[in-house]
Amino acid sequence: MNWMIFLIEAIVFLGLFTLMVILPAKKNPAVGVHNYPKEIQEEYFKTHERVETAPLSQRTVLVKSLGVLIFVAILAFGAWLCGAKGFWKGFLYAVLMFALVGAYDTFFLDWVLFARLPMFRLPGTEHMDEAYAQKWFHVKGMLFPGSLFALIIGVLTGLIAIMF
Repeated sequence: MNWMIFLIEAIVFLGLFTLMVILPAKKNPAVGVHNYPKEIQEEYFKTHERVETAPLSQRTVLVKSLGVLIFVAILAFGAWLCGAKGFWKGFLYAVLMFALVGAYDTFFLDWVLFARLPMFRLPGTEHMDEAYAQKWFHVKGMLFPGSLFALIIGVLTGLIAIMF
């Protein structure tokens, strides 16, 4: 595996991930409402149509499954470019990339952008500074189910990497 290519891909992937998060959030904030703390969800649903946000609801499972498929496709291509041939190298590539993205998402997107910039707040929740600043909520999400998603994506990417 070529680590310089991995680094370049990581920078590109973080940019793509940022766009995949920010663009839908700006267009329709309710798309990611299941990723917000319960207090924010409840306040938002006081003035907006309620959508299902339970972790195992059909809507949430569909959104997360689509995300997994997109990640696997992108990561399998990245693993191939990086020279990660075989299951274990493909798995390692995907898990490392996913861990990097998880850390970036938690420590920058969630803790800095979404918590501090009003343009990323759900309509009707702009006043909820404390709820948006819940760091532990985002860390827990990164650890679980984030680590579970990393394993699933790693296995699927590794299986595809067998074909390289």
